Amino acid sequence: MAIKEYKTILITGATGSFGKEFLKKILLTYKNFERIVIYSRDELKQWDLRQKYPEAKYPQLRFFLGDVRDKERLKRALENIEVIVHAAALKQVPAAEYNPIEFINTNVIGADNIIQASLDSGVKKVVALSTDKASGPINLYGATKLCSDKLFIAANNFKGSRELSFSVVRYGNV
Repeated sequence: MAIKEYKTILITGATGSFGKEFLKKILLTYKNFERIVIYSRDELKQWDLRQKYPEAKYPQLRFFLGDVRDKERLKRALENIEVIVHAAALKQVPAAEYNPIEFINTNVIGADNIIQASLDSGVKKVVALSTDKASGPINLYGATKLCSDKLFIAANNFKGSRELSFSVVRYGNV
């Protein structure tokens, strides 16, 4: 099923660089979305997006404060969502080396939370954003994203009879 056939989408990390560009693209390209959930832990960046996309002109947008580390909050955000684009991650290589558990909690445990919450809801498609640094990783950031990639792909093996697919796309530096 192509994305244009869906009516509801949730974007994790929607206030980040990829998330904002992806949001702009889907608003311009796909007019069929009844609900687009902006899922991010950054209140200020959500406020900035609200200014750019006012409710009067974009009634399909919903702003949901939350962190991928919080599985219960994710479950609430996923009510009646068909598609997830998972772009939330900690990404700075030096910060990963200095704060390894924070990267593990967000990039690995957060990925598993997305998977588990998807399995418990009516989600049909999960597309996780990865990085070129996950290919033969030489640093912790790349290693956490490789773990995340493996979790998403493996989730296809235990989804049961659910009409649900997990996929990963690699996104290099731009």
